[in-house]
Amino acid sequence: MPNRLAREQSPYLLQHANNPVDWYPWGAEAFEASRATGKPVFLSIGYATCHWCHVMERESFENEGIARVLNELFISVKVDREERPDVDRVYMTFVQATTGSGGWPMSVWLTPELQPFYGGTYFPPAAQWGRPGFADVLKEIARAWREDRVKVMQSAAEIVERLAVMARGQDEASIPGVPALERTFQQFQQSFDSRRGGFGEAPKFPRPSELLFLLREFARLRLHEEAAARQASDAALVMVVQTLRSMALGGMRDHIGGGFHRYSVDANWRVPHFEKMLYDQAQIVLACLEASQANRDPFFAQVAEDTLQYVRRDMTDARGGFYSAEDADSLPPAAGPHAHKVEGAFYVWEAAEITAALGDDSAIFEARYGILPSGNAPFDPQHEFVNKNLLHTAQSIADIARTMGRPPVDVAESLLRSQQTLFDIREARPRPLLDDKVLTAWNGLMIAAFARASRVFGGAALGHENGEDSTGAHLQSAIAAATFLRETMWNTTTRRLQRRYRAGDAAIDGYAEDYAYLIFGLLELFQSSGDAQWLAWARELQGRQDDLFWDAGAGGWFSTTGDDPSVLVRMKEEYDGAEPAPTSVSAMNLLTLAHLTGERSYETLAQKAIASFGGRLEDTGRAVPFMAAALSMALSTSEQIVIVGEPDAPDTRAMWAAARAAYRPFAVMTLVSPATQGALAVQMPWIADMKMIDGMATVYVCREFACDAPSTDVSVLALPRRRSSEAEADA
Repeated sequence: MPNRLAREQSPYLLQHANNPVDWYPWGAEAFEASRATGKPVFLSIGYATCHWCHVMERESFENEGIARVLNELFISVKVDREERPDVDRVYMTFVQATTGSGGWPMSVWLTPELQPFYGGTYFPPAAQWGRPGFADVLKEIARAWREDRVKVMQSAAEIVERLAVMARGQDEASIPGVPALERTFQQFQQSFDSRRGGFGEAPKFPRPSELLFLLREFARLRLHEEAAARQASDAALVMVVQTLRSMALGGMRDHIGGGFHRYSVDANWRVPHFEKMLYDQAQIVLACLEASQANRDPFFAQVAEDTLQYVRRDMTDARGGFYSAEDADSLPPAAGPHAHKVEGAFYVWEAAEITAALGDDSAIFEARYGILPSGNAPFDPQHEFVNKNLLHTAQSIADIARTMGRPPVDVAESLLRSQQTLFDIREARPRPLLDDKVLTAWNGLMIAAFARASRVFGGAALGHENGEDSTGAHLQSAIAAATFLRETMWNTTTRRLQRRYRAGDAAIDGYAEDYAYLIFGLLELFQSSGDAQWLAWARELQGRQDDLFWDAGAGGWFSTTGDDPSVLVRMKEEYDGAEPAPTSVSAMNLLTLAHLTGERSYETLAQKAIASFGGRLEDTGRAVPFMAAALSMALSTSEQIVIVGEPDAPDTRAMWAAARAAYRPFAVMTLVSPATQGALAVQMPWIADMKMIDGMATVYVCREFACDAPSTDVSVLALPRRRSSEAEADA
C-alpha cells in the first residue's frame, strides 16, 4: 500500500511512496507522532535525480527488514531538499560540522523537538567500504535513545545553540578594497589546473560564479597602464577560456543532445556524473556568453546556443516554465523485465552500434569522439559500462580533415549528420527521469540566461528573428517563463512568491533565493526587451525581499522569513557554491538597479550587503566568487548606455548590435522607443529628456550618470584601447 508520500507533489517524495517504510512528509503530523510516541525522528533528505539516493532506497528503504526497524523505532520523514532548502540547510550544517563532510542522501536523527543528535549521508545496508551498516546504525541509535535519552537530548539542545551562533556569523562588516580582489584572484591562480583547466583535483565541479568573477577582473584590469595589471587581466581570461573549453570538449557536455552533466568525477573532464540540473545549464550559458564576448570566440557562443536549445526542447513546460533536472539513471536499451536503472545508460554507446548507425560517416565520428572497439569509458571492470564509449572530443575537425584528406567543411557536415542520427536513435531509448517541478529560483537563473543570449546574439533583442539565429526565440523563452512565474507563482494578495509549481499546484512560500534569482532574471530581461513591466516587477520584488529577509543587524538576507517554527535556526547562505548565495546575487542586483534607476538607496543597500561578507572577501574570497564579482562591479566605473530609436529601424538595430558586441560587464543597457519612453521614464526618470537627433537612432553613453554628448555614430560604442607605454611603443 502506498504510504503518506503518495499525497505529495514532489517527484522525490513520490519515488518513495511505495516503500515499506511508513514515511511522513515534513510537517505537523510527523512532529505530533514523534511527541506522542516518544520515538526520535529519522530524517532522510535528498532529491529526485540523486544517484546515491536511488541506491540507498533500493538497498535499504525497499528492504522489508530495515523498514520494520524504522517503523518500530522511529518516525521516518522524507524531505526534498529542492523544495525545502531551509530544512536542508539547518541539518546539512549540523552534518558537516559533526562529520566533516556532507552530501545527499542525508540521514539525520532528531529528538521530538526536531533537534539533531546524530547524522551522516549514505549508509550501506551492511558495513562496507569503511562505512557502518544502516541496520547497525539504527539499532545503536535506538539503544542510545532508550538508555541515555536525557544525555542525548541535552547534547542535541547544545548542538542547536551552536548552530544558532554559527548562523549569526562573525564577519567584519566593512567593504574591502581592491587588495581583496587581488588576493581572491591569487587564490584562483594558485589552485588553477593549468594543464587541464578548472580548479583543484578530481572531482571537478562547474562553479560558473568563479568564472564570472575572473571575467570581471579581466574587464576591470584590461585598460590599466601597469604591466602587472594587464598581465593579471590576461591570466584571468586564460583561466576562464581553458576551463570552459575543457568542460565543453570533455565528457561532461552532452555532445548529442546538448547541455551539461552535473560534474566530472575525474580531473580530465572525461567521466561525468550524468544528472543534468537546470541551474547548471543557466549559469554555464551565462559564463559561455561572457567568454564569447571577452575572448571574441564563437565557439563559446555555439556551446551556449546548444545548451539553450536543449533546455527549450527537453526542460520546458508547455506554459513556459523550466523543469528542474534530468536523472543520471535510466534503464539500459533493450533491458529485460528485471533490469534496474543504471547511471549513464542513456548516454553511452557500443562501437558496433555507432558503426552500424553511421555507415560511411562513422570513421569521422569515431575519430572526433574517441570511439574504441573495446570502449573508452574508464570505468571499473565490474561496472555495467565495460566495452561502452563515452563521448568526448578527442580530435579537432582540422586534424581529422588533415589526416583523412577531407575538406574541413565536409568533416563538419558529416559530424552534424551523425549527431542527428544518433540523437534520433537515443530518443528511442528509455529516458532518465525528468524532475518536472518548476522552481522559482532556478527559473530566474534560466530567464537571465535566455535574456542575455538574446542580447549577446544580436538584433532579435528587439523581438525580431533575423533568419540566421534563434535569438528572437531566446527572448520569447525568457518572456514566457517570466510571464508564467508572475501568473502562477506570485500571489498578488500577499505579495509573496511561491517556491514550487507542479501539476497545477503552486506551493511553499518562497525563500530569499527565489526573490534574488528571479530579480536577476528580470533585470536581464528588461535590458534585453526594453519592456518597463519587468523592471517594475523587479523593483517590487526587491522591496518584498528586503521586507521579508533583510538582516537589519548584520546586513545581508536571511534564507527564510523565520515564520516557520519547525525550522530551528534562521540561517543565511554565506557560500557561493553550485548556486550563488542570495546575498551575493542581491548585491549585484542592487548595483544594477542603482545604475538603471539612478536611485542611490539601492547602492547604499548593496554596500551594506557587500560589507556583510567583508571578512570572507578579505581572507577567503575564493569561497564567495559571486560576491567578489559584485565587489569588482562596485569598485569599477559604471556605465549607463541608452539607445533611443525606432525599434524597426536599421540604424537602431546597428546601434544595438554595436552596444552588445563589446564585453561590458559593468554597464547597463537600455533600448528606448520614443513610443514607450514616457512609461519607461516612470522607472528611470533620468532618461526622460533623451531624444533622437534628426530622427536617427541616438546613443547616450553615461558614466556614473554623467553623460557624453549624444551621438548617432556607432563608433562611440567601441571600447577604448589600452594606452601603450613607451616601452611597448619602442618594441
